[in-house]
Parts: sequence; structure tokens; C-alpha cells
Amino acid sequence: GETCSALLLFISIMTMFMSGVVAIFEYDLKKIIALSTLSQLGMMMFSISLGLYELAFFHLLTHALFKALLFLCAGVLIHGAGNTQDIRSFGGLSLNFPLVTVCMNLANLSLCGVPFLAGFYSKDLIVELACQYSWGIFILLMMFICLSLTVLYSVRLTYLSFVGPYGGGTSISVCESDYSLVGPVVILSFTSLVSGPILSWLNFPAPVLIFLPAFLKWGALFF
Repeated sequence: GETCSALLLFISIMTMFMSGVVAIFEYDLKKIIALSTLSQLGMMMFSISLGLYELAFFHLLTHALFKALLFLCAGVLIHGAGNTQDIRSFGGLSLNFPLVTVCMNLANLSLCGVPFLAGFYSKDLIVELACQYSWGIFILLMMFICLSLTVLYSVRLTYLSFVGPYGGGTSISVCESDYSLVGPVVILSFTSLVSGPILSWLNFPAPVLIFLPAFLKWGALFF
């Protein structure tokens, strides 16, 4: 059992790390989100390798909600940007897609584990409980590096799509008046706001008590 756990731990950390690194150098919008999913799957396996099965399932549920939102927003952007998936031809889309921009940033922040969004409740719990285990400094450092990689590719995606200079692709802004596109996005945004606390109340009978030194407690937020 111990050997299996150690092997799973190693594989999951490597998965998180490699998919994070690849996502930073990727220009295909859907590939970035798919690699981010791979990274979060590594996170779930990491949780399982520590023996936190319920927590892995909880992360699976919350992550499913905001990752579905990310993919839907990506779909609207691809549809609105003349069917291109290359984020180099995006740029300044926040002017054309204000609502989708807000929802996509919400999903991204949730993915990064910003406090009180859905991702925070599961991801932070996994990270803090992992900090209680005595796996050694290398595993902890790798875990925090993988967290910062998540933030890196999310910020890069947001910058290149919504903030950065216009990439020269064609762009139509009538997408947001189509409720069959924007309706599900709004509903999922709501769930990725409230699903964290609700699911944690449903899943865990008692509040989890975590004792950590201050620098580890602030570690996840800092990274």
C-alpha cells in the first residue's frame, strides 16, 4: 500500500507539473483548457495518494462545474472570433464579450483557488492537508510550484484573450444576444460561485480542523 501510494504520488505530481508547463507554451485555446483539466486530474490523484478519497471526489465535482463553464466560454469565444482557436488572433475581446469575459474570469479565478469561490474549498483543503503529511520538502515545493503554474497559464490566457493587444482576427459581438449560448454560461457561473460551500456542507459531516505554521498556511495564497 505504501509503495503504491508513493508511486501514485510521484506520477500525480509529475502530471501536474508537466501539464502546467505545456499549458504555458500552448496557443490553442481548447488545448490550454484540456491541459488544465489534466493538471487538476493530477491534483485529484495526488489527493488519492494521500488517502483523501472523499476530498478527491469533492474536487472532482467542483472542478467539473467550473471547467464546464470554462469550456462553454471558450466555445462562445471561438464562435465569436470567426471559428479560430488560436489565442494569438484574439486580444481585447472583453469589449465584444463583456459577459463571457466576466464568467470566464470567474471560472479562471475559481481554478486558481481564489478564496470563497468553488475551487478554493476543494483545492485549498487538499493543499493544506497535504502540508500536514510528512512527505518531505521536495513534494511540498513541487506541489506549490504546480499551483503557481496553474495561476500562470490562467493569467496568460486571460491576458492574451481579453486584455492584450488585438491580434487581428475577425470578431463578431452578436453572440451575447443569443441566450442559448449565454444562458448556460450564466447558470454555471452561479454554480461555480456557490457550489463550493454547499458541496462541502453536504460532503463533510464536521468542519475540518487544520493546524499549520503560518508560512504554510499562507503558502497557497502566496503562490
